[in-house]
Amino acid sequence: MINGALLRDAIISGANNIINSKKAVDDLNIFPVPDGDTGTNMSMTIAAASAELEKIADDAEIGAVAKTAASAMLRGARGNSGVILSLLFRGFSKGLDGMAEADGTALVNALASGVDAAYKAVMKPTEGTILTVARVGSEVGKEASEIDNDAVYVWSSVCLGAAKALAETPELLPVLKKAGVVDAGGQGLLLIFDGMLKVFKGEGMIEKEVKETAGAEDDIKEFFASVAAEFDSEITFTYCTEFIVGRNPECETDPMELRAYLETIGDCVVVVDDDDIIKTHVHTENPGNALQKALEFGSLLTVKIENMREQHRKAKEENDAAKKQFETKAEEKKELEIAAPTEPYGFVAVAAADGLRELFTDVGCNQVVSGGQTMNPSTEDIMAAVLATPAEHVYVLPNNKNIIMAAEQCIPLVTDRKVTVVPTRTIPQGLSAMLAFDPDADGDTNKESMMTQASMVETGLVTFAARDSEYGGAKIKEGDILGLTNGKMEYVEKDPVNACYRVTRNLVRKHGGASFITIIYGEGIEEEKAQEAYDKLMNRYKGTGIEITLVNGGQPVYYFTISVE
Repeated sequence: MINGALLRDAIISGANNIINSKKAVDDLNIFPVPDGDTGTNMSMTIAAASAELEKIADDAEIGAVAKTAASAMLRGARGNSGVILSLLFRGFSKGLDGMAEADGTALVNALASGVDAAYKAVMKPTEGTILTVARVGSEVGKEASEIDNDAVYVWSSVCLGAAKALAETPELLPVLKKAGVVDAGGQGLLLIFDGMLKVFKGEGMIEKEVKETAGAEDDIKEFFASVAAEFDSEITFTYCTEFIVGRNPECETDPMELRAYLETIGDCVVVVDDDDIIKTHVHTENPGNALQKALEFGSLLTVKIENMREQHRKAKEENDAAKKQFETKAEEKKELEIAAPTEPYGFVAVAAADGLRELFTDVGCNQVVSGGQTMNPSTEDIMAAVLATPAEHVYVLPNNKNIIMAAEQCIPLVTDRKVTVVPTRTIPQGLSAMLAFDPDADGDTNKESMMTQASMVETGLVTFAARDSEYGGAKIKEGDILGLTNGKMEYVEKDPVNACYRVTRNLVRKHGGASFITIIYGEGIEEEKAQEAYDKLMNRYKGTGIEITLVNGGQPVYYFTISVE
């Protein structure tokens, strides 16, 4: 029989197992499903449960332990895979509700309840994913329980069935077979099941591997070292939108009505609720509409919106760059002190390197928060910068689509001064918006004029492929140079200078009347190569009246950031 203490230790063991292997699971992520990093999302989801379970006493009943784990996972769920994992454990919890102990039959029946809940919550369940691995595992476990209801025997069968299903996922999803990998979510689930089995068998918990730099700092460095690439032809809806609604006790509307609405504006809809919250996941082109509908059911507690057309991978020289950026950010945060709002207005911008910081400081920014693509600052980081700005009205320039929502959370939190978020999505947009500010205009007029100016900027990026892949019928090799125009990948080159030249020409054609070109080169480009790109463009646009400026931005990930106005 499995009691509460055993289940507690088993789930913690499962959590440690996937935490130890999260990078390997992340590496299984492939296009066309760039919906976050599966290993990281799943490990952070179950880690939330692990933290709560460590507080539970040895004499707790198994039903109470399962409920604690399920509740923590629901609140800590990240990404689609994390939400599905929380659904599995929520159903598992309901199946064990009220029990003091459980045999193999009770365990596998509870797991089957979780599988059923997960399938029902996903609008269009896809076989060959974590759902398949969970379902087959529970089915094999169910068959085993009819022979012998011993918990170890049954859960061993669950793991064997899950492993067999995982091995067959490439046959169900051709994209997995083409890439030569198994499903990332299914692999993560099997790691959790295997970690649980060790405890059930009396072999002790799998311990969390200790790194030299463990904890939140390590996660920041890993994420900072990623690089984004866009493969939009494979994706139906752009934005992965997740939020938690704190339920309004006076609202009697069924949360499934929220799900029904979300299914009309997107796909991959998951809506899970309990007495206190509604956890929601949807892929949509209109995240604002999803959030507005959610407000009918209560207040928004957390919001996360990510562009699925970008895939994060490790960047070159990741360790040095990540360490430098993290240390800079930590030092800035330590030094920031609250400043009395004595000036009429001030500015906070987000940028990732010293050169970019100087650009924003030169145009009048009071505070520059370290961050950007792959290292998004928190609401707390941005709020600290706002409070350190001695102004009655502070304008915040996120300069990245994934930072806008975090910045907007500052508005209700800051009470002693007004905060206006100008939703700039790139560094060039942020710089252009700053230059459009009119100290004699009111707040709303300035926000509108700043965004109008920012929208007139064409932005290009030159980066590199961190892995072999395929796009638009063309094969991309690791290390190839990628050129993006306004977020869309257009060119595959071998040389950053050629990519910069082609991207800039494309942007000038799209703009139709360009007057200014700004080339910001990053940490991976030597001054000589930057000058070569500048000379090539000067020769191309000689006599056209277009003014070209070359700036050392020092930004990571991107060899060149190009602005055409």
